[in-house]
Amino acid sequence: MAKIEEIIAGITGPIIEENGMELVDIEFVKEGQEWFLRIFIDKETGITLDDCELISRSVEKILDDQDPINQVYHLEVSSPGLERPLKKTRDFQRFQGRLIQVKTFIPIAGKKKFIGKLINTNDVDISMEVEKETIIIPREKISKANLVWEG
Repeated sequence: MAKIEEIIAGITGPIIEENGMELVDIEFVKEGQEWFLRIFIDKETGITLDDCELISRSVEKILDDQDPINQVYHLEVSSPGLERPLKKTRDFQRFQGRLIQVKTFIPIAGKKKFIGKLINTNDVDISMEVEKETIIIPREKISKANLVWEG
């Protein structure tokens, strides 16, 4: 996470957790002339519109008080969606056995993109079953990982 995202995570994380939810990700991006602060939250039973509204109001109040962002921005709070990102060890542990997609910074076994079943994980690497082969990917080599929707 870039510096502003880390600051926002430090401010908003406790509020989100106090409300029985998990901070999944934060994005602070410029689209056209507008800045957007996107906060993605989740919980075991899934996120509702009421959850998003609750967190939005709580976070908005504290961000207005602390004012950590110099630009004018739009605050958006939402679910991470069906293809939620996997970033922390606990994300990978929670979704063991599920179909995931992983992109790496450098080629591993000649590829930089993998889609397969997440078999195991720890703080150092993950193992996936990809086309009936087990692939071990060091976590530090992962540029992006997310669930794959199996509709």
